[in-house]
Amino acid sequence: MPAEPNNNLLDAEAVSRGENLGILARSIVEGYRVGEHRSPFHGFAIEFAQHREYTIGDDTRHLDWKVLGRTDRYYIKQYEQDTNMTAHFLLDGSESMNYGSGKASKLHYAKALSACLAYLVLLQRDAVAVSVFDTETRERVPRTDNLGKIHHIMNRLAAFEATQRTSLRTAMADLAKQVKARGMVMLFSDIFDDEEGFMRGLRQLRFMGHEVVVFHVLDHYELEFPLTGRVEFIGLEGNPTLELNPADIRKSYLREMNEMRARARRACEQAQCHYVLTDTAAPLAETISGYLVARQSNPMTGEGQK
Repeated sequence: MPAEPNNNLLDAEAVSRGENLGILARSIVEGYRVGEHRSPFHGFAIEFAQHREYTIGDDTRHLDWKVLGRTDRYYIKQYEQDTNMTAHFLLDGSESMNYGSGKASKLHYAKALSACLAYLVLLQRDAVAVSVFDTETRERVPRTDNLGKIHHIMNRLAAFEATQRTSLRTAMADLAKQVKARGMVMLFSDIFDDEEGFMRGLRQLRFMGHEVVVFHVLDHYELEFPLTGRVEFIGLEGNPTLELNPADIRKSYLREMNEMRARARRACEQAQCHYVLTDTAAPLAETISGYLVARQSNPMTGEGQK
């Protein structure tokens, strides 16, 4: 198993490329302050609408200092027409994500990918919330629109260790219950789980009005199966260890893998979600810029790598 690199999950080239492209919500969003996205609440231009109480993670730049001076209480200004987006990051932290044939495991690649995208979302003055799950949510970073919180997000992601099985159905259902305002959901997973539960989770999130992006994170060896000789396959998430000759199963393995990927893509298309096949052998900069370019040219699918 590859060693996990240090806590700095940001890739400079990936961030640089992504910064020039940006991540704009394709769906109607509900937010907290003036921003770059159209709000479902109509008003006059970007007129002030109301106050709400300050919560931890809010950007203090939007505090109403006059109200603070009069009442000694902290309130954030809200606006009517344009609003910020909240991107909810769901990271699969199950044991199968530990696999890696190269320098980094699927889990580390997904951590770095989510950290870079979270940075880009915060950079464009939108908000993020991050959850890591297996059979239940294990780590949660509450919603924040403060770019300075990216270091806290990276530390929490880097410290997580995957040891359990996974339940996509539970993680997606939990998020649907907790988040009432419409926004963006980014799922990072190898989708080695109950496919019906995955599809049901997609439908539930879309029914609630969220824009959903699925990064299907797979190791290059899982995609190409270039193994030779006698190999011991160590089972993860309760599966047994097997010793096999890869040549004997390559054809059937690749058929099953391609069919699984096709089902995941089809489920996303049917639910009108974005599907991004993510090969861990690809540099992060290519994965992020490829997805964002494809997203701009094809907003309905937002497909990245094939």
